[in-house]
Amino acid sequence: MTAPLIFIDGDQGTTGLQIHERLRGRTGLQLLTLAASDRKDPQRRAEAINACDIAILCLPDAAARDAVASIVNPDVRVIDASSAHRTAPGWTYGFPEMSEGQAQRIATASRVTNPGCYPTGAIGLLRPLVRAGLLPADYPISIHAVSGYSGGGRAAVEAFEGADASQALPFQVYGLGLMHKHTPEIERHAGLAQRPMFVPAYGAYRQGIVLTVPLELRLLAPGVDAAGLHACLSRHYASARHVRVMPLEASSQWTHLDPQALNGTNDMHLGVFANHHGQVLLTAVFDNLGKGASGAAVQNLELMLASA
Repeated sequence: MTAPLIFIDGDQGTTGLQIHERLRGRTGLQLLTLAASDRKDPQRRAEAINACDIAILCLPDAAARDAVASIVNPDVRVIDASSAHRTAPGWTYGFPEMSEGQAQRIATASRVTNPGCYPTGAIGLLRPLVRAGLLPADYPISIHAVSGYSGGGRAAVEAFEGADASQALPFQVYGLGLMHKHTPEIERHAGLAQRPMFVPAYGAYRQGIVLTVPLELRLLAPGVDAAGLHACLSRHYASARHVRVMPLEASSQWTHLDPQALNGTNDMHLGVFANHHGQVLLTAVFDNLGKGASGAAVQNLELMLASA
């Protein structure tokens, strides 16, 4: 039996390089790469994508749409790591732990859209609570997240690691127009009835995310408390290999969260923190290049290969 042929389009970018690293040495796969002189040739790229079994697109949004439009071979399956198709009809959302049966839907899909890094944490926290009726779909959600600078792509990496790195800001909040492209994705897949407030930031470290969502218990149904929220998340992820809900009793001993704690893995740790004033903080820690990008793409690839 011929080994599946995998084409990574955009394999010189941050996500593409990480996917290559994760697949290096794997048996039972063939990796198709283009010579540097062919990477910007539309004809050569179209030939490559139509010759493969599964294409992983690590491209800007417009280029990802063009790549999909160039597919004429009906047997080609796609994992799109861009944000071009995350709310598009006909595409399967590539977050296996999101809901029951999602992993199987990914396994049999021909078009899979990889989640964004920030949405992975936000949806991972919010969707189970909304679906369980513990968090109203119209709750005024606020999300704050700090990512390593690699989340800004090649330009941000150059700014922090290049010749002018000494001029890079140690911390910066961005998206102040409140129109970040991940917001509709979070709203859709978390099951929210209205747009959440999303405020992202970059820190002066390469990779890793801490994402937080504050809740006021007075705005939830009577009887809903931190223990109930934690129990819901724990039940949802009880059998998940890559998502772990941290013990509620342990959270009272923690004084900080390290955004780099899970770097190099495809894992995500969720937490529930509370005080005696009716305030709860939901938290997610994961690698923006792992569970937030290349790790998720490889996880989806493995599901799709297993069904072939």
